[in-house]
Amino acid sequence: MTQVLNNLVLRAVKLQTRENLDQLWVVRCFAAVLLFGQVLLHLLQGKTCYRKILQHMVTTGPGSISPVLLVSGFAGMIFTIQTARELIRFGAVGAVGGAFALAFCRELAPLLTASIIAGQVGSAFAAEIGAMRVTEQIDALYMLKTNPIDYLVLPRVIACVLMMPIMMIFALVTGISGGVFAAAQFYNIDPEAFLESVRTFLEPSDLLMILVKGLVFGVIVAVIGCSWGLTTKGGAKEVGESATKAVVTTWVSIFMMDFFLSLAMFGKPTL
Repeated sequence: MTQVLNNLVLRAVKLQTRENLDQLWVVRCFAAVLLFGQVLLHLLQGKTCYRKILQHMVTTGPGSISPVLLVSGFAGMIFTIQTARELIRFGAVGAVGGAFALAFCRELAPLLTASIIAGQVGSAFAAEIGAMRVTEQIDALYMLKTNPIDYLVLPRVIACVLMMPIMMIFALVTGISGGVFAAAQFYNIDPEAFLESVRTFLEPSDLLMILVKGLVFGVIVAVIGCSWGLTTKGGAKEVGESATKAVVTTWVSIFMMDFFLSLAMFGKPTL
């Protein structure tokens, strides 16, 4: 599998011309799929550098908590303002908190959190590993009989998978807090009534879904970031381009996967 990935890197280098950019993107996406398979195989075999996991967990969690909380808080207030305005017009004040909580828990909190971590952490993964690729540090790992998947990729994937659901829970709590504040300040909705509506509408399955999305999105962010780094070739300019394209590809993949997950969990109406 490692040899196949290296061949894809060489193939990607040959395709780096303006007229072949689309083909290059497809090749790199295919390399990401192969890398995901390698990650699963090495994880089952227990091959990883456990000392590196904690370092990447700090980067993914505490290192990204500030933008996640800020965006979630303001998103909660904005969404509450829009939701409360329309529901109050129809006399459904008691449903403001519940309608907000359902949309924020099922979609906004997972998507916003994953997008922020993709921009901050996924791009860093692509840039770091890409810089190692162009400076031949990864070739040095092979000379030292160290598999880059075990040393570079798998710890990052495990860290993202562990921290992404936790970050989404923090985002959900912060968003609901922002919703409570906006509802009380701008529409005079009692915080207790708002929270009671949240408890009435939210079900344990909704909280389970945010954890499932966190696991899936964590894999996507880490695998695409690492894959785009491993398939980088050239110099500093190509490293920057890989980081940017990794973020864009991650965002597209997250929204596509979110569609299929939402369709599977909520696509059929309950009678």
